[in-house]
Amino acid sequence: MQNRTVYFDNNATTPLHPEVKKTLQEGLEIFGNPSSMHQFGREAREKVEDAREKVASFLGAHAEEILFVGSGSEANNTVLSLLHCDSTTCACSLSGRRDLVTTVIEHPCVLNTARHLGRKNHGVHYLSVDRDGRIDLDDLRRAVTDKVGMVSVMMANNEIGTVQDIKGAARIAHEAGALFHTDAVQAVGKIPVDVRDLDVDFLTLSGHKIYGPKGIGALYVKKGAPYCPLILGGHQEFGRRAGTENSLGIFGLGKAIEMRALEMADEEDRILGLKQTLRDGIERAIPDVLFMGHPVHCLPGTLNVSFAGAEGEAILLYLDLAGIAVSTGSACASGSLDPSHVIMATGVPVENAHGSIRISLGRENTLDDVTYMLEKLPPIIGRIREMSTAYRRR
Repeated sequence: MQNRTVYFDNNATTPLHPEVKKTLQEGLEIFGNPSSMHQFGREAREKVEDAREKVASFLGAHAEEILFVGSGSEANNTVLSLLHCDSTTCACSLSGRRDLVTTVIEHPCVLNTARHLGRKNHGVHYLSVDRDGRIDLDDLRRAVTDKVGMVSVMMANNEIGTVQDIKGAARIAHEAGALFHTDAVQAVGKIPVDVRDLDVDFLTLSGHKIYGPKGIGALYVKKGAPYCPLILGGHQEFGRRAGTENSLGIFGLGKAIEMRALEMADEEDRILGLKQTLRDGIERAIPDVLFMGHPVHCLPGTLNVSFAGAEGEAILLYLDLAGIAVSTGSACASGSLDPSHVIMATGVPVENAHGSIRISLGRENTLDDVTYMLEKLPPIIGRIREMSTAYRRR
């Protein structure tokens, strides 16, 4: 019988922060269109711009460099679509530089867009990663030719938590005359992110990864960087993203960012401590485990671990019966029986990729949650291994 529930899938989505809930409840009364000139519209516009200022301040940007969009996926698609621009018809084109450099461990919204570009006769170069999931900056330097218009490297990986050297990568791209984009959906609100220090041209984030609502994200576009709208229509978002603004979502994102500014630093240390306790406990209690991701350059709350002789899906289902929610990888790739493309890219054997789970901690997790996990996980792994004809203890 299930005794309690524990949520360890914060990289997939996060619960609403209590203060965000309050903001959303209050925001239900603010129904005016932010583009309307009357008092109802002005009230909504004021709160939209207040949220924009909060996001900009948190990232070290200017307010006019922040665009509100529907999701991180939309933001990433918007940026990469710049490579489609035709220099004969679009003032925002990249001067004929049509090629893209990205990595093999990007989120599906980037990888699938890259494949689409490849089918449209754009050159696409995929950078490999090492065992810890980091790219080699020398590989990047060799890949950025005079045909490359954009380099896109995610800041922190959603499956293994590895954090890239974005500042170094952006410098290499700029030295070669290319623009630089980073998908920072998993990084913003978990580790410090300053767009000026990083010197990126584009950066994306998503509300539901930082205790805000779903269906709202933001795109940072550096002043002076070329830009083409993905969605055409009205004048909203400085004429860069048409469609009536999702005011309620924007209010919630603004409050979520505000709370991250207040709480992130202390939570980062606490969550890192919980992760270390969990990792140490797993190592002591369960033999033949393999941890994924960089040991230092990693998100504080992401722990990806593989158990020899145990399928990730089976582990997930047994844990779910115990009231514990984890993941076998990206929520956007759920339903697939293929091993994680991220873990396979690190060079581990396919059986390790099949046997991995992602544990992602958040602000609501406690030491009691970790203790409960360490109580339930070892017998589950033991039970699965007993049924396995392939597992032999090393």
